[in-house]
Amino acid sequence: KVVTELSLDFSTAKVGKTSLIMSLVSEEFPDVVPYRAEEITIPADVTPERVPTHIVDYSEAEQTDEQLFQEISKANVICIVYSVNNKKSIEKVTSHWIPLITENTDKDSRVPLILVGNKSDLVEHSSMETILPIMNQYSEIETCVECSAKNLKNISELFYYAQKAVLHPTGPLYCPEKKDMKQLCIKALTRIFKVSDLDNDGILNDNELNFFQRTCFNTPLEHQALEDVKNVVRKNLIDGVCDNGLTLKGFLFLHTLFIQRGRHETTWTVLRRFGYDDDLELNQDYLFPPLKVPPDCTTELNHNAYLFLQSVFDKHDKDRDCALSPEELKDLFDVFPYMPWGADVNNTVCTNDQGWITYQGYLSQWTLTTYLDVQRCLEYLGYLGYSIIAEQESQAAGITVTRDKKIDLQKKQTQRSVFRCNVFGDIGSGKSGFLQAFLGRNLMRQKMIKEEHRSYYAISTTYVYGQEKYLLLHEVFPDFDYLSDADLACDIVCLVYDVSNPYSFEYCAKVFKQYFMDSKTPCMMIAAKSDLPEIKQMYGCSPLEFCRRHKMPPPQSFTCNTAAAPNRDIYTKLTTMAMYPHVSQADLKSSTFWLRASVGATVFAVLGFAMYRVLLKTR
Repeated sequence: KVVTELSLDFSTAKVGKTSLIMSLVSEEFPDVVPYRAEEITIPADVTPERVPTHIVDYSEAEQTDEQLFQEISKANVICIVYSVNNKKSIEKVTSHWIPLITENTDKDSRVPLILVGNKSDLVEHSSMETILPIMNQYSEIETCVECSAKNLKNISELFYYAQKAVLHPTGPLYCPEKKDMKQLCIKALTRIFKVSDLDNDGILNDNELNFFQRTCFNTPLEHQALEDVKNVVRKNLIDGVCDNGLTLKGFLFLHTLFIQRGRHETTWTVLRRFGYDDDLELNQDYLFPPLKVPPDCTTELNHNAYLFLQSVFDKHDKDRDCALSPEELKDLFDVFPYMPWGADVNNTVCTNDQGWITYQGYLSQWTLTTYLDVQRCLEYLGYLGYSIIAEQESQAAGITVTRDKKIDLQKKQTQRSVFRCNVFGDIGSGKSGFLQAFLGRNLMRQKMIKEEHRSYYAISTTYVYGQEKYLLLHEVFPDFDYLSDADLACDIVCLVYDVSNPYSFEYCAKVFKQYFMDSKTPCMMIAAKSDLPEIKQMYGCSPLEFCRRHKMPPPQSFTCNTAAAPNRDIYTKLTTMAMYPHVSQADLKSSTFWLRASVGATVFAVLGFAMYRVLLKTR
């Protein structure tokens, strides 16, 4: 909150509400009290919560009901003042003021109320016995403070509690009737626990608790303080501590205790640090931090983001098989409000023989999301707590925005790691098979894919000159008359035709001549289904002659009808052409060029996987 408006007004006359305001400002009891105090703003630097506070008084004698209703609608918190020595003023709290406030505020956003018992210097008894049933009846009442404007008793405390009611309200966190936290609060704290449980063993050990404490409160806990916290939980909860670590039940119990003891600012500090707003929803500013992406630039995950995502994978790969089972994947996304990956993801990235997403496939899907929809990637990283665990300002710190593609062309080199290949071809030409073959699936495995689980994307790694790169294949729907900018924007074009269909090549030729003949985007022709007898294409010239005329590499034979996984050499060639669009056709036709580009690819692929297993064992 930037400004907290405290309305100290709604009360029976002569209870001392104006005296309270004047005593706070002057620090002495006023000899002459006007009907109504002027509006006052208390600067942030003199308040405990460091928040500017605007105080508004109300007088029945000077103001209309309409003005009263306006003040109610503007107030962040309302103090209802009664006199502890006047039963009628106490009765009016429930008979008049609370119903009036209820009628003039939105049901979904109740304004917190503070009951203020003034003139405590005139009686020896407390009014709390009468007030407690009222507090139990109305959940919007945050607290009750007895004070005295005359001897300045609890004046500062009154305004502190009023600020606290706005900045750290009890209402969203706790249900007094049930004496337990509300479901939204439990849900938020459960996510926070799971994000903070770095090894996913269901327990916050001392290191994790210290990291959590430092993250939320900028200071670690001393060893004895940690033990004291755990002892409090042990005394009150059988399964709150396990293996000397705090369980989820223990974590939730601690926060319930904080709230019950009036220390709900502790819980709010934790909630806000992990991105929650006053309604216990993740803040849009937290989920979607500013990130500027200029035209012709792409978005990629940087090294720190990959390290974080690797740690998340490792945390949930319980059986250490380098793949995520459906249960492990569900556990990973348990901190999300919804399941972000559908069945199509399993046909977008590499999976094992059981159809489970592998380590490489997992990173590939994150790479795909970052490239195609960086805002969604920021959102997902926010759910996983990237900025907190990686100790970064926001998720945007995990994103690299690449330089303009035109600069890459000018300098004849690129620093990008992800290259997009749009795949064109007529219906039945073999585009889908080409995408799935990139993921290591032969025709037999492809036939097992359900139509509703089909994906129009495929992404995996390739190695060019020993460098690991991501190649993103996108199957473009064969609507020749309408191709969008997204269909045309890519690093390389792949034109697929069926060698056994005499009319298949014509579509590729038309697409090339209309959309890519005059562009600087490199193109490659794929002669798919090469295991079938080749039939002459019903076009003005042969595919080989067409490629020669338009200075393209010759058509590349391809089939996915193989006993083992299909050959991947073609994908290395595509990545190489995407990386070096300036390379001459003479070089592209040279076998030594492709040999240099692909040399070591298999070695690096095997080495990369082996290194992951070694790291996994050490962890």
